[in-house]
Amino acid sequence: MAKAPADFQRNVFINCPFDDLYTPLFNALVFAVHDIGFRPRCALEASNAGQFRLDKIMEIIAECKYSVHDLSRTEADITSGLPRFNMPFELGIDLGCRRFGRLHHKEKICLVLDVEQYRYQRFISDIAGQDIYAHGGREQRLIDIVRNWLRLELDPRTTIIPSGPKIFQRYQDFQKALPAVCGKLNWNPTSLPFADFSYATAIWVKENPLP
Repeated sequence: MAKAPADFQRNVFINCPFDDLYTPLFNALVFAVHDIGFRPRCALEASNAGQFRLDKIMEIIAECKYSVHDLSRTEADITSGLPRFNMPFELGIDLGCRRFGRLHHKEKICLVLDVEQYRYQRFISDIAGQDIYAHGGREQRLIDIVRNWLRLELDPRTTIIPSGPKIFQRYQDFQKALPAVCGKLNWNPTSLPFADFSYATAIWVKENPLP
């Protein structure tokens, strides 16, 4: 029987838009996951030219107990006139992994987000019955949702997690400190790929632990 990957219990797969408009929300989400003590993963890791991208994404999903799926970019693209189905597609892979995967995949837990509470019913009604949380395009609201969701996975007797507003304040402090963190690493803070941004976040969180 295959065992769960070593970091399975800490890994959080993030399935969201990767565009400039969404970047502030994505960065806030990555920070919140780190600050609560988990490890963010996403499709941006799938950059190995020698490996089929979908295979890599499926590998990452299989290595994550938790996943966050933001469906807020399913409207038609301005340039092509076609909708963007990557996010619902990866949500389907994740749900399939939980249903048909190995024994430890039965433990998988997902959080589904949208910009409006019931908008999803117009384009993916099959997930009706799942709790869908609306962030309204606001970083603080997104951090609140993720914090409250992951909080339920931690033992309250041994782990104290601050409130969403406190984590949001820490995120603002991190944003101010990011240029200095990047300066020590010889990185440009305005053009960080996911792996570098996640690493810089992990460094700051380690150097500024929660009380």
